[in-house]
Amino acid sequence: MTEIYTPKEITIPKEVMMVIAVLQNAKFEAFLVGGCVRDIFMNVKPKDYDITTNATPEEIIALFPKTFYENSYGTVGVVTCGEDLGTVCSDETVKIVEVTPYRLESMYSDNRHPDIVSWSTKIEDDLKRRDLTVNAIAYNPVTGEVVDPFHGKQDITEKIIRAVGDPNIRFGEDALRLMRAVRLMSQLDFDIDPVTRESIRKNADLLNNVSRERIREEFIKIIMTKYPMRGLVVMKELGLLDSVIPELERGIGVMQNQAHRYDVWEHNLRTLQHAADKDWPLHVRLSAIFHDISKPETRRFSREKGDYTFYGHDVVGGRVTREIMTRLKFPKELIEKVSMFVRWHMFFSDTEQITLSAVRRLITNVGKDNIWDLIDLRICDRIGTGRPKEEPYRLRMYQSMVEQALKDPISLKMLKTDGKRIMDVTQETPGPKIGYVLHALFDEVLENPEKNTVEYLDERAVFLMKLSIDELQALGEAGKEEMETKNEEQVKDIRKQFKVK
Repeated sequence: MTEIYTPKEITIPKEVMMVIAVLQNAKFEAFLVGGCVRDIFMNVKPKDYDITTNATPEEIIALFPKTFYENSYGTVGVVTCGEDLGTVCSDETVKIVEVTPYRLESMYSDNRHPDIVSWSTKIEDDLKRRDLTVNAIAYNPVTGEVVDPFHGKQDITEKIIRAVGDPNIRFGEDALRLMRAVRLMSQLDFDIDPVTRESIRKNADLLNNVSRERIREEFIKIIMTKYPMRGLVVMKELGLLDSVIPELERGIGVMQNQAHRYDVWEHNLRTLQHAADKDWPLHVRLSAIFHDISKPETRRFSREKGDYTFYGHDVVGGRVTREIMTRLKFPKELIEKVSMFVRWHMFFSDTEQITLSAVRRLITNVGKDNIWDLIDLRICDRIGTGRPKEEPYRLRMYQSMVEQALKDPISLKMLKTDGKRIMDVTQETPGPKIGYVLHALFDEVLENPEKNTVEYLDERAVFLMKLSIDELQALGEAGKEEMETKNEEQVKDIRKQFKVK
């Protein structure tokens, strides 16, 4: 009996429905397949849509006005909008819909690509070659028909990740599926069924046959899930992490000083998980998992302190992070940013000794655009120690001083004139009167910012220069005091914002 399904909360985009309708009107079968179907059954809006059909690539191309076909696996990209098609592409438009024939595949001698790909006329043939049951469901949104020979819908309901058929065969076909199973477990908060789990453990070494670029992309996807800590723990348990970042495992059992509740391994994981809980970006999450990567090799026991020290772990960690990310072929810009964050994550420790000039030097080292992400990393680091409070007084003091350092001080530099211009305009020689005029002008601009124009300041400088030295001094001193008062008020406002004194 054919199952009929109607999604309750997901609307299939009209461009996708159009492509399916064109195929079906030409007497071909057409189904949505893969991750989009899984998402639809979970009431999650898919990010993209894949269609499979019993039409060949040549037959697909003949049905649509604009397509591209640049691969050996039969996937045809159907262009659904654009000026040459007489339509407008909006942000909500699905611009490209990928359509692939039902496929039959031979053995995978390289653990990545099928040796031979051919087309089939049966949807069941296409589904049985897929990796996981939750991805091996076909759905026709026009008729509501569901083809689910491997009970993927049931596994979605029971929150199980299970390989299609014999897991040893599936993972032997493409070893990256070993990581993909863990990634989906982490992404969906599912469990991996025992048979599939044991097969991953058995075949873990196959991951060494996968290119570093593909491993990197799957690792990024795990890091960017809602539960990356769980994903990395399972990768370690199943023997996958050793083929990706074995350096992380060195922290297992490496206990820290009294400020930490967990060993280095768990501390790094919890630091990452807090970044995920906050939905912070990739570079912050990578910095979180790597920030204490070099604590194991820098750990020393101090008799004087009666505890462990990790002097230089930030400097060594920055270098090790660069080596790891280079090995995994991350983009150079991201490598530099993350290794820099690891290098500087130990900024300051005593708010009583920290100075504004030290904060400015830190900002110079990491850049204005990065300083708040570094603060976020420090917040994750604190939570990773096992302390429940996210922003203690000390951290709020850091934040207030960063804010203060980032704000330009209220100063004469804000004037659209300077001492040289005033001398040119007034024909006055260098002397104290120039400074008095500048401060007097600044006092006026503080009261009325609209006066801060070259024309007004030139005209006003000529007038002020005609006053006596005593009158000018009085006006200048008043302006100087007002500037200092404004700066003090600015600092008070910042401290109040961060609830520090």
